[in-house]
Amino acid sequence: MRIELTRFPIDVVVCMAWSVVLLPAALLNLEGGIRVILGLPFILFIPGYVLIFALFPTRKTDRGIDVIERIALSFGLSIAVVPLIGLGLNYTPWGIRLEPILFSLFIFIIGVGSVAIYRWINTDPDERFIVSLDVSLPKSESRLDKALTFILAVSIIIAVVSLVYVVITPKTGEKFTEFYLLGAEGVADEYPNNLIVGEEASVIVGIVNHEYQTINYTIEVWLINQIIVYNESTQENETTYTHAWFMDSITIILAHIPVDIEGSWEPQWEYNYTFSIDKKGEDFKLAFLLFTAPADTYSYDEDYSNIIEEKIDSAYRETHLFVTVT
Repeated sequence: MRIELTRFPIDVVVCMAWSVVLLPAALLNLEGGIRVILGLPFILFIPGYVLIFALFPTRKTDRGIDVIERIALSFGLSIAVVPLIGLGLNYTPWGIRLEPILFSLFIFIIGVGSVAIYRWINTDPDERFIVSLDVSLPKSESRLDKALTFILAVSIIIAVVSLVYVVITPKTGEKFTEFYLLGAEGVADEYPNNLIVGEEASVIVGIVNHEYQTINYTIEVWLINQIIVYNESTQENETTYTHAWFMDSITIILAHIPVDIEGSWEPQWEYNYTFSIDKKGEDFKLAFLLFTAPADTYSYDEDYSNIIEEKIDSAYRETHLFVTVT
C-alpha cells in the first residue's frame, strides 16, 4: 500500500516548522542533543532542499528531478548557500555571529519555502512532486538485493551516529594559560619601578586556565640581579645572573574555563601581591615564574644565582618587571 500526501507539500512544511522549532531552542541555549538534532539539518540540508523545491516543484519529468537527485542536490546547495549568507553578513554591522546567522537562515528558509509552496500550488496536479510512503510488505528479493539493502542501512546508521558523535563531543582546542602582571590600579601601566629600601609596593598577578583540566599552579617570585653583555664572536646578547634571591611562593588550584571569543574577557583569578625589597640596586629583575608542579623549598637569605637560569628555563610561564631600589 502506498500513501501519498497530495493536498500540500508536507516536506516543505516540515522544513519550515523544523526551523521555527530550532529558533527558540538555539536562542535559549538549550543544552544536550536537541540542538544537534535540530541544528544539523537546519545547516546541512533544509536550505538546499527548499531552494531545490522552489526550482523544481514537479515530479520526475523533463522539467523535474527524482527523489535521489533532490536529496543529493539539497546537501550540495546547503553547503553552498550557508557560506554565501555568512559572507554577506561579514559586510554588515552584525557580523558573523550566532544570532545573525540563525535569523538570516531562518528568513531564507521561510521565504524560499513560501515561494516553493506557491509554485507547487500553481503546478498542474498531475505533475506535482508528491511525498509518498510505501508501507506494503517487501516483495521477494534476491539474496544480493537483501544484502545490499542491509549494508546500505548499516552504512547510513554508522554515518549518522559518527556525525552526531563528532558534533556533540567536546573539542579540545589549543591548551594554554594566561599569566599576567598589572599595576596596582588594575591596568598594564604604572608599575612600581622605583622604590626605596623597605618600601612596600603592589602588583596584581593574574592567571586564567585554558588547559582543559584542573591545574595546581605555583608562582615563585625571585629578585634577580643580571648583566647583559654583547658577545662579538656570536653576535648575540648573553645574560649573566650575578645574584638571585627567593622572595615568595603562591599556590592556587584553578579549573579549566573555555575561551569565549565573542564575549568580553573576564579574569579568573587575580591576587594583589604586596612586596618590599631590602637591597639596593639598579634594574633588579622581579621575576614571577609559573609552574604546574609543586614548588621546591628555598631559603630567603641564600643566593641562588647558580640555579636561577635553570629555574627560568623550566618555568611554564614567566613575566617580570624591573625595579630600581635606592
